[in-house]
Amino acid sequence: MGILNSLLRGVTWWNGQTLNTQLFTWRKGSKVGEDAQGNIYYRNADDSKRWVIFNGEAEASRVSPDWHGWLHRTWDEPPTEKPLIHKPWEKAHVENRTGTPMAYAPAGSLRRAEPVERKDYEAWQPE
Repeated sequence: MGILNSLLRGVTWWNGQTLNTQLFTWRKGSKVGEDAQGNIYYRNADDSKRWVIFNGEAEASRVSPDWHGWLHRTWDEPPTEKPLIHKPWEKAHVENRTGTPMAYAPAGSLRRAEPVERKDYEAWQPE
């Protein structure tokens, strides 16, 4: 199993880092921090490159807004050095659930177990 995992890491990117990314991170990366999901954030010495190594599946929506802003240079300081101030009305970050059983289904959706009849819409009827 170890050899198969090593081969897969050489050609796949969606299940963690590839071998090339691991070598680059080992040689040039400086760990900046880690988020609640276990994703680890890095930058190189002159801060010209910033990247994340996902803990598990590489899914961009798993990056919280705090770290997203740092990765995309919206702000210079990472959340580990200068945490964002969150308002009490802000909801916790959740990853994109599209395509999963937890995806949003509005009241009239056929995906709901018991679709609710819409009362805010009146279908046009020809006379």
